[in-house]
Amino acid sequence: MTVKSTADRSATGGQTRADLAYQALREAIASGALRPGQKVTERGLAEQLEVSSTPVREALRRLEQDGLIQRTGPRTVVVAEIAERAIDDLAEVEIGLRGLVARFAARYATPEQLDALDTILDAADDLLIVIVTRHRNGENVDRYVAALLDRMQEFNEAVNSCAANPVLIRLLEQSRVFSQPERRARILEQIAAGDSFGLDRYSSHRALVRALREGDSATAERLVIQDAQGGLAALRARPRRRSR
Repeated sequence: MTVKSTADRSATGGQTRADLAYQALREAIASGALRPGQKVTERGLAEQLEVSSTPVREALRRLEQDGLIQRTGPRTVVVAEIAERAIDDLAEVEIGLRGLVARFAARYATPEQLDALDTILDAADDLLIVIVTRHRNGENVDRYVAALLDRMQEFNEAVNSCAANPVLIRLLEQSRVFSQPERRARILEQIAAGDSFGLDRYSSHRALVRALREGDSATAERLVIQDAQGGLAALRARPRRRSR
């Protein structure tokens, strides 16, 4: 079992070490690095995360409230057997918050912010053309795929800014099933297994920008929820091998 060190993460949005420890442990449970029924200690987790016991203790308290762990002693816990169900619940929270961000963005996005969203999508379109062409010619596309993922992250962060609600964004960041690095790693793993995974997932983003321009909060929320549901389901699925 390996849990990623919080030393490899940069605290953003006012995140504390307890926040980062919580996210790291939750990702470990979601990915199977921490298995249902596995017993762990505060001290052991603190050593792996390269933090003191205090943030780990706070993170475990929150995970216990989420139903992801069960305490078996003062400093010992076991990963709950119902972890998969609890992850489903966490995913539902994240999806709902992302939809709420879109609803706020439809209310408060400025024309300049909306133009910036279109510019990001224009760059993504250009990258996708390059990826498809180079892949068809048998050329390496890794650099362009990474750049496309950068543009998609930039787009999502820009939509968050449109919402003009720092408290909501903080809640969203704390509720993510996967952190940005973990999300990217899983997407790249899926692309390696199936070539095109995720490269067309942003097709609904144009419709989202139109909804934001029209101030149509209901449509914006629906589009983001549908995209988030599909994206999280795909991220949690095991990569399928290439057919020969």
